[in-house]
Amino acid sequence: MTGCLWLIGGTQESRVLAEAIGAAGRPCVVTVATARAAALYSQAQGVVVVSGGLTAADLDAFQARFALCGILDASHPHAAAVSELAIQAARCWGIPYLRYERPAVTTDSDAGQQGFADMAALLRTANLTGQRVLFTVGYRALPLLKAWQTQATLFARILPSPTALETALAAGFSPERLVALWPPVPYALEKALWQQWQITAVVTKAAGRPGGEAIKRQLAQEMGVHLWVIGRPAVAYPAQTQDLDQALSFALRVTGQTSLGQPIRPLN
Repeated sequence: MTGCLWLIGGTQESRVLAEAIGAAGRPCVVTVATARAAALYSQAQGVVVVSGGLTAADLDAFQARFALCGILDASHPHAAAVSELAIQAARCWGIPYLRYERPAVTTDSDAGQQGFADMAALLRTANLTGQRVLFTVGYRALPLLKAWQTQATLFARILPSPTALETALAAGFSPERLVALWPPVPYALEKALWQQWQITAVVTKAAGRPGGEAIKRQLAQEMGVHLWVIGRPAVAYPAQTQDLDQALSFALRVTGQTSLGQPIRPLN
């Protein structure tokens, strides 16, 4: 054994990887932001899960505790700050880093669908004016919309947490224009919500298929709804892959095992 792998989690793919790494008997610590996210790894045998998030001030103690030998970053595509912290740590400690990046969603038609680098780029346009717009971008972006509450009819889907609700209300969203749900949101529920609120436009993140992006693209095409997609943050990853088997191979190699074992089944 050469040390412990740091797996940055919180996603469906990280759960699959953690279970495979645990099944191989390799030492692994998974970090997640919340206690609820930690429950993803209940079937990952022998894997240590640390919840609450890390800061730069925590890194030296984290390394001293686990003797980390490599970092496998399977965090959410929009968790840029987490990835940048891990890249900084890998360089400081002189250990290998690999980013697992979810494949982008592609569709047969992009009619009515438009991408933006960030929320600020979207808000510099007049796209929202007069529309009934549903935002599924997380609560942190909602304060940017306060000035738009009188120019469009805005709705938001947020996580069921006090912080998310307080932020949405402070940004001018009335309670009847909010819904709190844990993802993933299935097709039928997503469609019913759009129909109930008579949505004409949806703003979402380029979160990949596990993040529900494919369902939104399909519905937007079927229902004639505008879909505005906030692109993934630009991060200079030292190394990355979109192949789960390659990610697992990296994890096993840096922890001292050379064989891959059973391939990982692709996520639907």
